[in-house]
Amino acid sequence: MMLNDKKCTNILCLAGSLVSAGLKKVIINLIQNNMIDVIVSTGAIVVDQDFFEGLGFYHYRGFVNADDDQLRKLMIDRIYDTFIDEEDLRICDMTTKEIADNMSPGIYSSREFIYEMGKYLYKNKKNTESFVHEAYKKEVPVFCPAFSDSSAGFGLVFHQTEKKEKSIAIDSVKDFRELTEIKVNSKDTGLLMIGGGVPKNFIQDTVVAADILGVDSPMHKYAIQLTVADERDGALSGSTLKEANSWGKVDSGLEQMVFGEATITFPLIASYVYHKGCWEKRKEKKLNKLFSNKK
Repeated sequence: MMLNDKKCTNILCLAGSLVSAGLKKVIINLIQNNMIDVIVSTGAIVVDQDFFEGLGFYHYRGFVNADDDQLRKLMIDRIYDTFIDEEDLRICDMTTKEIADNMSPGIYSSREFIYEMGKYLYKNKKNTESFVHEAYKKEVPVFCPAFSDSSAGFGLVFHQTEKKEKSIAIDSVKDFRELTEIKVNSKDTGLLMIGGGVPKNFIQDTVVAADILGVDSPMHKYAIQLTVADERDGALSGSTLKEANSWGKVDSGLEQMVFGEATITFPLIASYVYHKGCWEKRKEKKLNKLFSNKK
């Protein structure tokens, strides 16, 4: 329904260890085939996982009951049942520093910085299997509201320590403002949320932000959440979309909670909508261009 609705802006929210679990190509395919217009993600997925692989590094199949003390001594980091090389991750840290060093001093949204990350992969002909790289080419904005909670955080700390007053900074308020601007400029919006956390709440809050600004922007018309989180502890990741309706964030009637593990449910849904073919006549929105002449 979201893909058939020509007036709908489709927003993909990502949380959890998705790329390290092998779902990168699913995200890339959604971007390539104009099924997704905006991405809101955790910093770990964008930087430590996708950009990391874009630089030519890998996540390796591991096992949960590994000797973590031995892994630490070998400089191997564990993400549940996958392993990554800490030395490779340090290169990723320093690459984000290099990108920051080459930007003009000032305040940027995470979207602007991630755009530069995509440009870096494009110009340096790194591994093209990266959704950051694909989003750069398709002008799909990618936001990380908690951007410093990632490998980029280490690189940016190094950058600011070295450059001092000539450094850059990432402004999460600017992220919020830009996302709200996308919401206001969209007739309708649909959410596909993988996991919960900050991305889920951040995008839902744009409706309230628009209302506070005095703009009549409707609730998110469509919403799907794939999660294994439980609502009974009151935490955000497991809060239902029905609950979000009480806040005026998500409209009722076209929302669906899917309680299932994302490495199973996400590929099934992506494959289903791909083979239905309703994306074939859908035009790309290139929403990065909304901010081309703005600082």
